[in-house]
Amino acid sequence: MGILKGFSKFSLAENVVWFAIGFGVVVRVVQYVWNRSLWADEAVLALNIVNRSFWGLLQPLDYDQGAPLGFLMVEKLAVEVFGNNEYALRLFPLICGVVSLVLFYRLAKRFIQGWGIAIALGLFASLHYLVYYSSEVKQYSSDVAIALFCSLLSLRLLSSKLGIYDVIILSLGGAIAIWFSHPAIFVLAGVGGSCFLLKLVKKEEIKLANYLVIYSSWIISFVAFYFSSIKNLSGDEDLLTSWRAAFPSFPLDIIWYLDAFGKFFYRPLGFNSPFDGLAIIIFMLGCISCYRRNKQALLIILSPVLMTFLASAIQKYPFRSRLVLFLTPFVILLIAEGVDYIRRKTKYKFAPIASILILFLLLAPPIASASQLLVKPYLRGEIKPVITYIKTNQKPGDILYIYQRGKYQFIYYAEKFGYQKGDYIIGVDDLDKYDGKKLSEAEWQRYKTDLDKLRGKKRVWLLFSHATVASENKKIKSYLDTIGKQTDFFERPGAFVYLYDLS
Repeated sequence: MGILKGFSKFSLAENVVWFAIGFGVVVRVVQYVWNRSLWADEAVLALNIVNRSFWGLLQPLDYDQGAPLGFLMVEKLAVEVFGNNEYALRLFPLICGVVSLVLFYRLAKRFIQGWGIAIALGLFASLHYLVYYSSEVKQYSSDVAIALFCSLLSLRLLSSKLGIYDVIILSLGGAIAIWFSHPAIFVLAGVGGSCFLLKLVKKEEIKLANYLVIYSSWIISFVAFYFSSIKNLSGDEDLLTSWRAAFPSFPLDIIWYLDAFGKFFYRPLGFNSPFDGLAIIIFMLGCISCYRRNKQALLIILSPVLMTFLASAIQKYPFRSRLVLFLTPFVILLIAEGVDYIRRKTKYKFAPIASILILFLLLAPPIASASQLLVKPYLRGEIKPVITYIKTNQKPGDILYIYQRGKYQFIYYAEKFGYQKGDYIIGVDDLDKYDGKKLSEAEWQRYKTDLDKLRGKKRVWLLFSHATVASENKKIKSYLDTIGKQTDFFERPGAFVYLYDLS
């Protein structure tokens, strides 16, 4: 028992918390430094950022893309200052990922205690998707940072007195945050609304004019942002179609809400089965513990989740995957509270061992996964080394064919490798709703027609990236073998190239 007592003291030490923050910073920076290729989703947004002016980014984006205007402006500024490269494009997400660690620590200290803070920081520093999106050219890392910022900002509303300085900071801070993150309004409405409600319930003295100024500034900013940016997204039929499964079929579809929240623990929170089930149980215990200890804290922590579900109920914001990454800090707080609750309530001889086992099962997988990134980065579509191989071995008269799902990656890199339009062929993209899921018969016929146009050519390079359907890849390869002979092959994670003699 002495060892367990020592373990508890060690976990509570301030330097353990800062070690977790330091670990989180290191794994995020190392993943960034690896400078992996832009994968498909990054490439389409990068093409908008690189090929448009600041003014052009105010217009609806190409390729069914959507991102907050503030995020786009910072990204464009980074490219203008540091050049068109992966490091510049991923710099702002990295900064947000690092800053989030400190902001989360500050938020954790407001709601949980001692050992729970260390658990929360350990999870937040190492969970896969929080690490990964800190170096991706998307707004999800900044969504997390701004959600934390908005939470800490809104908590100032609980102050006994709001001075003019507080009113200015709250008004401007919230109004600006809305332009940098689509879901920022859910956090402001949830946490800000909860704080105001709590003041009313406690019958505390409220200077209504101050609150009116603050909330009005947020509402005005959101309305302006909606009509200048979000409204364009609501008119994108392709985007709405892809989001349809992320909305309940009707507002009171309880089964859908339970299923959506259960999937949240797998992605974006990052717990694989069966650990996602364990995390859900511990989360529920955390809710019970927080309710008994501080009902107000539970309301504030859960309010952004509830506001996001409300937005999904009226089909305005999808509750799915990376789009709700910004909610992970709030759920992590309650998971940490749940583990600490078990520790506090363990009175029997072997009960402390059980609490340590649960802690190990929750923390060990993400920490091990994050530690791997120090020596082996997470790669999704390494098209750069494949293009380099083609460029090195290409001969005059060779044909270069680009598989349609990797075309945006190639287009982003084409000029960097000296390719101009006319130097390559983009594969057929007149595909159907099954594209990326399975190969329909109609889709296969279009593929065959497209590949048949290459017959008679002596040397044809066929570059594949973002080719995620194994059965489709196998069928294309089998057909190529019937119309020609493979003479070379080169592969890197998520991308590969064949050289065929189709003469």
